Amino acid sequence: MGEEEVLEPMSPTAQYLMSSALSFTILGVLEMEDDIDDSITMSFLKDHFLSINPRFSSIMVADKKGVRKWKKVEVNLEDNIHSPTFPSGMSVDYYDECFNDYLSKLATEQLPQDRPLWEIHILKYPTKNAAGNIIFKIHHSLGDGYSLMGALLTCLQRVDDPSLPLTFPSLHSSTDSGTRCNSFLRRVPRIFTGIVHTAYGFGWSLLKSTSMKDDKSPIRSGVDGVEFRQFATTTIAFSIDQLKQIKNKLNVTINDVITGMIMLGTRLYMQKIDEDSCKSNTTALVLLNTRAIKGYKSIDEMIKPNSNTSWGNQFAFLQVPLPKLTQSKLLDPLYFVKKAHRLIKNQKNSAAVYLTGQFLNFIRKVKGHEATAQHIRATLKNTSMGISNMVGPIEPMAFGHQPCKGLYFVVAGPPQSLCITMISYVGKLRIALTSEKGFIDQNKLKPCIEYAFEVIYKAALEA
Repeated sequence: MGEEEVLEPMSPTAQYLMSSALSFTILGVLEMEDDIDDSITMSFLKDHFLSINPRFSSIMVADKKGVRKWKKVEVNLEDNIHSPTFPSGMSVDYYDECFNDYLSKLATEQLPQDRPLWEIHILKYPTKNAAGNIIFKIHHSLGDGYSLMGALLTCLQRVDDPSLPLTFPSLHSSTDSGTRCNSFLRRVPRIFTGIVHTAYGFGWSLLKSTSMKDDKSPIRSGVDGVEFRQFATTTIAFSIDQLKQIKNKLNVTINDVITGMIMLGTRLYMQKIDEDSCKSNTTALVLLNTRAIKGYKSIDEMIKPNSNTSWGNQFAFLQVPLPKLTQSKLLDPLYFVKKAHRLIKNQKNSAAVYLTGQFLNFIRKVKGHEATAQHIRATLKNTSMGISNMVGPIEPMAFGHQPCKGLYFVVAGPPQSLCITMISYVGKLRIALTSEKGFIDQNKLKPCIEYAFEVIYKAALEA
């Protein structure tokens, strides 16, 4: 069999995410309820994980023309499984610190290029949140959060009945009961505003990627190479039922509520560290899944040719400026949710994301993948924080019949001092705050986010 016959083309986005300018890694953490059985991990990899997609048993190579492709290889599973050893008989606080240090170190280490771009790390020591932790380290070039979450959840079972599939919260928005005529009349002004939002959104995105940088602030150090520094991670859990109460009271989306809460909490933190920074120019990049779907699909559906739920990286960024913090806005915490609603709605009612994608394709065709990756990196570096979220299962799940108490994920590699990721699981929204170690004080940031939720929740119930 010739070499060309075993090579599979890499998508442009996968090449952007594995370049000299960018290298993103997703770290998914499963918090286990009981002690971890090592043998289950090996059988999981052999019987389920490797068969999900050929990319999990492929390495990245360059063909004769220098074009990167996937090459199928034999996988020695022992090379991809790691189980660190810590001193025995120590306290939970000690192991908690060991876990956090290990996660931080893991994020700064590059995956070896001579074997498939994933690893599993098993930490069989009790922490504050779990009896043990399993960390999936997967390079972003293998797929985005939607693809990788779909793959992972395909391999996990429901605790109550393993024969049934895991289910997810409905993402369908309520439909308008008006007539077609009314719908058409509402659509007319939307077309004109869409043109305005498109021009503004695309122009602003272009400026943010080239010459317009966010101000340095308590959440943006602005130093070169921030992605290579160690980070710290802490998590917060919120009740999804309470988030829904806010959503229904204000007639917005869950994403609007979360984004508004993060906006307010972040500004409160900035005020606490440096009062002058409350009025700094600060932008959040909100990750948007661009698939035209309303929920996860099976792996078989993802890998079908021309599927609208196809495997890979299909995402874009919405650039959302954080409102400046004033005394009047402090007295009206709902302002931040309503502002987030308007900003996100305006950007979705535009073709700016499409035009930005076309612009990236233009750069790729003219200057190549490395130049395109440099442009994407500049967009990230010139902003202050990234926000990404995924929908998790409603029912408790098990990894090889071992119950999972909780889960969350972080993204390593973005050139930003703060990255906020979140996922829902069994009635809770788990938020992970990943920040530049020694620069952002998580002991102050976390309470500010929690306080923002409390005041928004209280104000929404009283509205």
